Amino acid sequence: MTVAAVNRIDRLFEDRSRKRFIPFITVGDPTLEATYQLAHAMVEAGADLIELGIPYSDPLADGPTIQRASQRALANNISIIDALQLVKRLRDSGMEASLVLFSYFNPVLQYGVERFFADMATYGADGVVIPDLPIEENGPAVEAAKKNGIHVISLVAPTSESRIQTIGEQATGFLYCVSSLGVTGARASLREDLSDFLSRVKASTKVPTAVGFGISTPEQVKAVAPHTDGVIVGSAIVLEIERHEEQLRDPAQSEEAVAKIKTFVQQLASALQ
Repeated sequence: MTVAAVNRIDRLFEDRSRKRFIPFITVGDPTLEATYQLAHAMVEAGADLIELGIPYSDPLADGPTIQRASQRALANNISIIDALQLVKRLRDSGMEASLVLFSYFNPVLQYGVERFFADMATYGADGVVIPDLPIEENGPAVEAAKKNGIHVISLVAPTSESRIQTIGEQATGFLYCVSSLGVTGARASLREDLSDFLSRVKASTKVPTAVGFGISTPEQVKAVAPHTDGVIVGSAIVLEIERHEEQLRDPAQSEEAVAKIKTFVQQLASALQ
């Protein structure tokens, strides 16, 4: 199980000539069943890897859109174990796409670091992004992850400056490049110096790079694609889920709502072709 977990991400980026599309959705928003259906729809729409956000009450790196998604999921009492069980259900259904959890460190600490990474391997997850765990303090987590064949995905931001080289050298799986300052959220435009920043990051590391934070339109996906190996879209998709919240909660309307969101994601993913 652990070998497959590592290889799933590593195999994904073996061919650097093709760009990868990576959507983010919050587990349990608006229901666990909706997340399961949406994850399959994302893959059908062109997703190569899915980020599954574990809801948290104080998501410092997230903007209002994903904060609201976390609140909706927390109202359903969604926790780490629900996210892990969702991963297992997706694997049992035949899903081969890479699955990466996104969690703040406190829930992981409460769950137990060793237990968390062992369970990730058992349930079929491939990696985790922990945005509030700096590389200077991630030793125990990285050690537990390696033991279980899991990638801890590092983040690097324009403000990382002198730390870019260090972060790049330690990165495994892929390096999550934060395209803009501040929290997550859809933005009207990208930083003018983004390509320069991404060039510095790529020069610092041997692993692939993927760019996220603020990318929300097919035009932005297309613009950033030449400078990276993968493009991550979160808030724009989560906002689309929010727009269809009532239909997703209603079994009689959920299939139609999932189809509409799938079309939206297809438009984003097709911009990489």
